[in-house]
Amino acid sequence: MSDRWLSLPQDYDDFLNRLKERIRTAQVRAALAVNQELIHLYWQIGRSILEQQQSEGWGTRVVERLAKDLRKEFPEIKGFSRSNLGYMKAFAESYPDEAIYQRSVGKLPWRHNIALLDKLKTQEQRLWYAEKTIENGWSRDVLVWQIESNLFGRQGKAVTNFDRTLPKPQSDLAQQLTKDPYNFEFLSIQGDVQERELEQALVKHIRDFLIELGIGFSFVGSQYHLEVDGEDFYLDLLFYHLKLRCFIVIDLKMGEFQPEYSGKMNFYVSAVDDLMRHETDNPTIGLILCKSKRKTKAEYALRNLNTPIAVATHQLPGKLQENLPSIEQLEMEIEAIASDIEESLPEQSE
Repeated sequence: MSDRWLSLPQDYDDFLNRLKERIRTAQVRAALAVNQELIHLYWQIGRSILEQQQSEGWGTRVVERLAKDLRKEFPEIKGFSRSNLGYMKAFAESYPDEAIYQRSVGKLPWRHNIALLDKLKTQEQRLWYAEKTIENGWSRDVLVWQIESNLFGRQGKAVTNFDRTLPKPQSDLAQQLTKDPYNFEFLSIQGDVQERELEQALVKHIRDFLIELGIGFSFVGSQYHLEVDGEDFYLDLLFYHLKLRCFIVIDLKMGEFQPEYSGKMNFYVSAVDDLMRHETDNPTIGLILCKSKRKTKAEYALRNLNTPIAVATHQLPGKLQENLPSIEQLEMEIEAIASDIEESLPEQSE
């Protein structure tokens, strides 16, 4: 009998969709399990090489021979190049405690771990970026961008009054979601630009802007219209944060922070609370982004306000020369490319 004449149960489509979702979830779990096993294998190989070097005095030539013999024995497995064995050794050396690496870096793809090894010097920072990668689902390119923009040093650094205007743990979470400065290097604008130009550029590159803002931000609109007492007002940028469960108003300034900016933001936040905030939403937060700020001036401006407001700076792209990679970065990329080519070549018979 043809399928087109088959009478399907009423709930068949729902059943099929649930089954598809279960299969997809199992596929993801299987892929994650395979990745974790691979990372564990690499850690074990690296630790074994370290032990042999320490106890038997193995040198570079022995490691090169080891790479050659492993590729010969397992030609179908990529990753046994000399340079990759070096990364395995560095990986094991960086995380000598198996329990520590399994909590975060052990869950990341190998190329993510190579980026952590190449670009960071301390275990603290590597583990911090690894945890953020898992939390935010960063690709390797996004991870590298966050490292190069020094997210570790910028996170939670905005001047705020959250400790007095938001209840815990809302205040702590909101503080950690701020940055100073916000990195707008992804924009194609330079030099002296007007606030409206900056706003338009951010909207045009909204995907990159959302990555810089962090997980949880949902874009509501730009030049968002509010009417108060018959007058029209326009918010530069309006977001809703899914974790904080609140609206976030962003006001863009191209000069140094001035105390009157906080009064204007106080008005915007109060208006959004009254006109847009749902009864289940948390209080609206204001974020003033300026080209520069003086900390004491910003703290005084926020001290007696009852609405939660943050003041931070933004960083626009520098000149071309400042954006060029360093010689060290170029050498690192060349070595990675050479390693990939070496792995793709067929094994020569002896």
